Formats: sequence, C-alpha cells, structure tokens
Amino acid sequence: MKAFLKAFFVRHEPPVALRANLRAGLAAIAGIALVGGLATWIDLPLLIAPLGATSGLLFGQPSSALSQPINVMGGYLVGTIVCEAAFFIFPGAWLAAAVAVGLTIVVMRALRVTHPPAAALPILGFGEPVHGVQLFLIVFMACAVLIAFALVVHNLPPRRPYPMPEEPDRKNG
Repeated sequence: MKAFLKAFFVRHEPPVALRANLRAGLAAIAGIALVGGLATWIDLPLLIAPLGATSGLLFGQPSSALSQPINVMGGYLVGTIVCEAAFFIFPGAWLAAAVAVGLTIVVMRALRVTHPPAAALPILGFGEPVHGVQLFLIVFMACAVLIAFALVVHNLPPRRPYPMPEEPDRKNG
C-alpha cells in the first residue's frame, strides 16, 4: 500500500532551468495578450478557457506531440465538430457535453491529433452561447495566433525545435 501511495508523488518531468521556466511563462502571457488584443480589436470572444491549457503546452512543453500544430488545430477542429453535432442532436442536454467530451477524445486519438484542451470545447459549448461557425472561427483564429507566436518564440535564441521534425519511419529503421 505504501508503494502505491508513493507513486502519486513521483515526479516524471525533468527539472526545468529557471530561465526556461520564466521564458515559458512570459511567452504564455504575451500569447494570451495577443489573442486578447485581437479579440478586442475584432470584437469576437477569442479568450476561451481551453487556450490557457493550450498555452501551457505550446510554451511549456513544445516538444510534446500534444503541442504540435497539427494536434492543436486538428484537435480543436475535432472538438468543435463533435461539440456542434452533440448539441444539434441533444439541444440543451447536459449529458450531450459529457458524451461529446468522450467522443472528442476517441476521434482525436483515432486521427492522431490529440490535444487535451480541445476536449473542453463541449463543456464550453454547454455553458456559452457561442456555437456553429462562430465557435469554429474563434477557435481557429485564437489557435492560429498562438501557434504563430510559438513559432516566433521557439526560434529566438536559445532556439528550440518547433514544430518537431518528422520522426524517422519506424518500419524502415
């Protein structure tokens, strides 16, 4: 039992240098500020809660598969489509949000575009009046800004590879 409980406290992430940690935090501040400024300028509610988690991945874990542009855009596209389908079929039903979260995860994994913050869209869709084309535009624009900013940040010295280069073909070596 002691070993089982101890497993809850094992840290799996390597230590992070203070400079890299501060850079990630400052980049997240600037990225969300860019999205917020754009939201004010074009009068669209671009600041949605899942983007905070997306920023955490883009700026804090850029080498993660979950942070890659295809995962961010593809995951949110899947989340948006599943969210809208669920609320079309079951309008106003809270259970639709739960089903849509699960289906979003299944479809993202099947398509290999998993981005966990995108699974929050059905919950957002249940509680907010933003739906359809407007939800898609909000998600697309906000993610495009964050990804573009991540490309800039990670190419400033000291550079980090982002997006990650293609993995070698596992079948051929």
